[in-house]
Amino acid sequence: MQIYKVGGAVRDRLLGKPVTDIDWVVVGATTEEMLAKGFRPVGADFPVFLHPKSGEEYALARTERKSGRGYGGFTFHASPEVTLEEDLIRRDLTINAMAEDDQQNLTDPYHGQRDLEARLLRHVSPAFAEDPLRVLRVARFAARYAGLGFTVAPETLALMRQLSESGELEALTAERSWKEIARALMEDQPQVFIQVLRECGALKVLMPEVDALFGVPQPEAHHPEIDTGVHTLSVLEQAAQHKQPLTVRWACLLHDLGKGLTPEEEWPRHIAHEHKGLKLIKAVNERFKAPKDCQELALLVGEYHTHGHRALELKPSTLLELLQSFDVYRRPQRFEEFIAACEMDARGRKGLEQRSYPQADYLRGAATAARSVAVQPLLEKGFKGPELGEAIKRERLKALKTYKDAASV
Repeated sequence: MQIYKVGGAVRDRLLGKPVTDIDWVVVGATTEEMLAKGFRPVGADFPVFLHPKSGEEYALARTERKSGRGYGGFTFHASPEVTLEEDLIRRDLTINAMAEDDQQNLTDPYHGQRDLEARLLRHVSPAFAEDPLRVLRVARFAARYAGLGFTVAPETLALMRQLSESGELEALTAERSWKEIARALMEDQPQVFIQVLRECGALKVLMPEVDALFGVPQPEAHHPEIDTGVHTLSVLEQAAQHKQPLTVRWACLLHDLGKGLTPEEEWPRHIAHEHKGLKLIKAVNERFKAPKDCQELALLVGEYHTHGHRALELKPSTLLELLQSFDVYRRPQRFEEFIAACEMDARGRKGLEQRSYPQADYLRGAATAARSVAVQPLLEKGFKGPELGEAIKRERLKALKTYKDAASV
């Protein structure tokens, strides 16, 4: 029995990055031997065990063969005869197909270290094209390591294009796709994830609504970058630079989908794109079964982001309606995330990345003014039921008028 550290732990140590998760592969062992040593089995599809003390995952060396469509369409074979090289060749990228023994001696049959130095994301073998999930994984690694200068090798991009055109991407489950998308959006440069998916034709398959934004012009006076797709990438980039949470990043990606529906004869204007885009945002949300908080914020940002930009001009009544839509009284955090998404949208414009966004503090002040209305005095005056609701609304409107007047002095 020989035990090796494999994959990301080896890659990140060689890159000088912190190692968090460690995966181990066991060569020359049987399931019975692992159980005898106190390992606990966890793999339903193939033999994976938890270490009795550390809880880390140890997998028996295995080979795999394509047997069906999609991510799960594989037959695995694990036995003591499977070599370390045979186990490593089934992995996605050369930089993930290296192993170390307990003395840090490197086993690198597919030249992963060379590709690390060349800053290349390259597939290990032609079997790469058997697993459609790898298209998303490679795009995610591109987003993670773009800051270090990594790019996707041309031959790997060609295989990803082949997978995108094969119909295999449609076999991915919503859950698997979302897991990769969510992780990719939280990388340092999530816009690279979208760029790589677009380069290999996968964006058109997975998110045609986002792909349709590229080549759609916007008024240069407001959007010096002009192209809506380029703007979306810039907004996503700003969201990452400002360490925004997943909910905000997802909303940033989808906020302008309605512009993809504007007839060419109306370009570069996009009248009512906020409302037109809602059905598209809903479709993308449902396709990937995004978490509820991501779905809700994306729809709200899609519908109201132009309100955010025009906050200083809004009438008190419109401002009140906006606050009501977000339920700022019970869910203040959601409104804070809306403000963040609006600010990222404003900053995601060529040459305007550092421009101040006074609307943010103005909206926060408006929410505070509306929330400051006390309900108890109204109850003491005898208001109840629908009448109480109307009285609260009147008082909040009054508070917002006072706030607006004070802000405009």
